[in-house]
Amino acid sequence: MSEEMKEEMNAPEAAAEETAEAAEAAEQKADAPAQDAASADEAQEGAAEGEDGGKKKFWYVVHTYSGYENKVKANLEKAIENRHLEDQIVEIRIPMQDVIETKNGKRRPVQRKMFPGYVLVNMDMNDDTWFVVRNTRGVTGFVGPGSKAVPLSDAEIKPLGIKTENVTVDFKVGDLIAVIAGVWKDTTGVVQRMDMGKQTATINVELFGRDTPVEISFAEVRRLDRR
Repeated sequence: MSEEMKEEMNAPEAAAEETAEAAEAAEQKADAPAQDAASADEAQEGAAEGEDGGKKKFWYVVHTYSGYENKVKANLEKAIENRHLEDQIVEIRIPMQDVIETKNGKRRPVQRKMFPGYVLVNMDMNDDTWFVVRNTRGVTGFVGPGSKAVPLSDAEIKPLGIKTENVTVDFKVGDLIAVIAGVWKDTTGVVQRMDMGKQTATINVELFGRDTPVEISFAEVRRLDRR
């Protein structure tokens, strides 16, 4: 990630946060604000062409009002569905990290946002997709030099837990798997569902006396033979 982008994403919390009043005011704006054509044109300059001449999909960093990351993700997913842009905006990700939290003398694994106030979007950058993302309620703009949308390189997205290569697995929903790495290492469970786009499997683990679904990377599990 470029130094300018790192500085922006790691800016002091006071500079990054927006007041709840400002966020609510933004929600009351019209659904389709006037499009900044110049900004849209600049955004497209960051999208490289594939070998077949078509636009390739890249990951972009989007800045949001503080605390609105999940709402932006939900709003954007709804807009994608309504406008039938599923093949152009393929994934929205809020980078999370596993940490151990101590509360009331007990340690437990929890997930926290790596970059509060930011959302990652994997998309084909064009006028339509730029407009939809930029005008999603809660979004303040793309991250990049001069607010110009610049795609992340493979090296830049690797530390964020996003894999650019698919992992081949030999298990399916209903199979028993063992977790071999990460916070849930040495845990076993039955696969409840699989997300091929995110390359994750969901299993139930016992937490505070009840089954709780957790998502685990394909790279951190292996299939167990039932006996």
